[in-house]
Amino acid sequence: MNGPHDLGGQMGFGPVAPEKDEPYFHAEWEKRALGLTLSGGALGAWTIDESRHARENIPPAEYLGASYYEIWTRALEILLERHGFVTAAEIDAGHKQMEPVTPKRILKAEMVAGVLAKGGPCDRPVETEPRFQPGDRVRTRNFNPETHTRLPRYARAKAGIVEAVQGSFVFPDDNAHGKGENPQWVYTVAFDAAEIWGEGADPMLTVSIDAWESYLEHV
Repeated sequence: MNGPHDLGGQMGFGPVAPEKDEPYFHAEWEKRALGLTLSGGALGAWTIDESRHARENIPPAEYLGASYYEIWTRALEILLERHGFVTAAEIDAGHKQMEPVTPKRILKAEMVAGVLAKGGPCDRPVETEPRFQPGDRVRTRNFNPETHTRLPRYARAKAGIVEAVQGSFVFPDDNAHGKGENPQWVYTVAFDAAEIWGEGADPMLTVSIDAWESYLEHV
């Protein structure tokens, strides 16, 4: 999806300015936003990829005008309503008005440390051998789906070199839309700066991305 989240290479947004000694949270409510998002995901109704796509679908003016955890909170409202846990009226009212659907599971306080330690591994086995090997010259597909994808807009229809085979992982483009995990091999692909940014790019610069196998074709 070519949404407001996919800003790589776009001008007018100013430089990236890391904050020195940046705290984990800038306000107390951000802690709660993180906790609510993790608890919502633990309900088992949606995947991390569907969660990402919900954020991408926030209207651009709202997305670009919101902070990091505001985006998380707005996407969580979308997901909770979509899967029957709340209604729009309940969100507006700030309290329960009807019985929600029954979740698959509930993240309780005593479970948090273990769940966070486990993380959310998305590596999966596949039966096929990798189509590409380090050193292969490849080109990324040129597509602009309305659905979720992890191939950045700036890296489409670009030729590069496979640097590494990273393993096989859940294919997010399908998993975001309930089509199953359908794991694929993932490769690190390096591009010369001129291939990405064109004339005038720094010749010493390279850009690397991790690309699922179906994004690539041999050159």
